[in-house]
Order: sequence, then C-alpha cells, then structure tokens
Amino acid sequence: MELFLWSSIVFCGTLVGLGALLQVAARFLVDPGPFTIDINGGERVFQTEGGSTLLAALTDNKIFIPSACGGQATCGHCKARVLDSQESDVLPTEKAFMTRQELRNGTRLACQVKVKRDLALRIPGHLLAVKQYRAEVVSTVDLTYDIKEIRLRLLEPDRMDFSYGHYIQVNVPDPDEGYISRAYSISAPIREKNELELNVRLHPAHGKIPAGKGSSYLHSLTAGEEITVTGPYGEFELDQDPNVHLICVGGGAGMAPMKNLILSVLDTIPGKPVSLFFGCRGTADVFYLDMYEELARKHEHFKVVYALSDMQEGEQWNGETGFIHLSVDKHLPDDLRPHQAFLCGPPLMIEAVTEVLLDKNMKPERIFYDKY
Repeated sequence: MELFLWSSIVFCGTLVGLGALLQVAARFLVDPGPFTIDINGGERVFQTEGGSTLLAALTDNKIFIPSACGGQATCGHCKARVLDSQESDVLPTEKAFMTRQELRNGTRLACQVKVKRDLALRIPGHLLAVKQYRAEVVSTVDLTYDIKEIRLRLLEPDRMDFSYGHYIQVNVPDPDEGYISRAYSISAPIREKNELELNVRLHPAHGKIPAGKGSSYLHSLTAGEEITVTGPYGEFELDQDPNVHLICVGGGAGMAPMKNLILSVLDTIPGKPVSLFFGCRGTADVFYLDMYEELARKHEHFKVVYALSDMQEGEQWNGETGFIHLSVDKHLPDDLRPHQAFLCGPPLMIEAVTEVLLDKNMKPERIFYDKY
C-alpha cells in the first residue's frame, strides 16, 4: 500500500514537472516576433507579435474580414490565402470549408492560423475597405412574434457605402469570449447611407440548443443604446441590365436582403422586372406584405407572391398556399436563361427553389443564395 502511494506521488510530480517544462519551452523556444504581415503584395503591411491567430492580428490592425462565428471555425467565412502554405498545413477543422482548388492554393481559415513567422496573404481587395462603426439604435419594431426590425444610425463614421445584398457584422458581448461577431443582412435600400436596418429573428433556447447570442442581444436593445458593427460585406453583383429579370425568393428572416434589393432596384433601375416570392408557415409569420402590394400597384414591373405552407384551422388567407418553390414553378416562365436569382432562407427551401430554377434553364452561376 505504501509503495503504491509513493508511486502515485512520484507519477503526479513527474506530470507537474513536465507541464512546467512545456510552459517554459513555449515561452523561450517559440519566437515571440514581431512578424510582418504583407497583404496583396504590399497593399497593406503591418507588424504583429507572435502567438495570436491571424484573424486576431488582422482585427487588431483594423482589417475586418468576415467571421460570423467569432473565430470558432464553424462558419468558414474568414478565408485568406497564405502564399507559402501547403495543403498539409490545413487543419481538420478547416477542410470541411475548402474546395480542392482552395486546398491547393494555400487558402486557410484565419482563425485557425497561428502567427509564428512572416506571412504573405491574398484577400479580396474590397475587404480592405471594411470599417468599424459606432451606431445608435433608432427604433425597434415587432414585425412578427419572433422577428424585429431594428434601425441603426451610424455615428462614427457616419456613412457606410453598402450596396445590393450587402451585410454587416455586429459585435455581440459574450461572457466567455469578450465579444463575438454575428452577421446580419442589411434590409435598408442603398440610398440610406447614414442608417442601417436589420430584420432579426430571435433564436430561443430549444432543448439542448442554447439561445442565439446575437439575436438575443439585438432583441434586447432599446432606442438610444450604442453598438459596434463592421461592414459592409458581400460579393453579390447585381446585373444592372434593365431587361434582366431579378427573381428574389425568401422565407422567414431571409426577408432582409430581399427588401434591400427590391427597394434599391425600384429606386435605381425603375423599369427592371423584379419578382418577390416569400414563404411563411402561417398568417402570424406574414410581414411587409401591405408594403409590397402597394409597391406592385405603383410599379408594373414588380410582382409579389406570398405563400403559406402550414396554415392552422381558423386562419384566414386569400393568397397562395404550399411551399414557396411551387409558386416559383407556377408563376415563372420555362426559359430563365437571361435572368438572375437571389435566394435567402432555410437550406431545404434554397435547394428546392434552385432545382426549379435549373429545370427552367437558369444558369447555375446566375443563382446566388444565403442559407441560414
């Protein structure tokens, strides 16, 4: 018994000693820097200390690349090409987000790259124009039982040059991380450079799934409070040919980019054909319909169709029923080759609508989507 006790003490002491040695080794053997980060062949160059993630180093130097999950390697948005990186350097946490080409050309998730040496990067040039903004909550409006319209006034800087289909990231206070980032599409038209509008669906706790940190935070805000956002982000390019039909299909909180696109196009290209197809479960999920019907009366090139897929007994509804992809199939012509589509909503909805559009000869590269 005594021998066993002494053996345990010696074993535990050895583990403690090894742990201390590893800490000392990490402190003295890992180069603390500073290291040079070169972006796009000298377009931006800065120095940073070693040991942090590349995403943190970029953020500390006011370079805000997308990161909707706050650096947890679950969104796959914070991609950057590390020019001398090899495919063997890519971690298992990154591979699920990479195409074969990205694996070959050195693309990495910035949140998974530790800064241990000088790095030469390639990131899309438009991301270097992304800024951090202070904003004040102007108003919050309940659109449905779980979706709020939140309007923000930009304070510093006081103007954001966002465009069609763009989004922002909101800094959300988090007790574990300090701050995390969450992405939200801008629903305001592009003429409103001083104000942003968001449509935010609350994601409450469900079983073992915790409540959404971003949506809970935004739903708690009241007029006069200040928040921090970064933006604008987005790679959607609207075909501005006035003869090319823009087809918008959404559901739930997927309304935000639809509203941005429709109001902006009606402002800037008033003769361009635009169709909105929006799916809801029941009448309690319907919002903005009166506004769109009024717009349809004023603009002959704008068409709107709402469809309810899960009406309950006693609900009153004069519009279409069924899943929204069935309405898309019903109302659109069979040849959609010259047209463009933007889809935003649940993955199953997007997959069903995409299948309809492809069957109607729309080119895959003309279909843009945002799944949530």
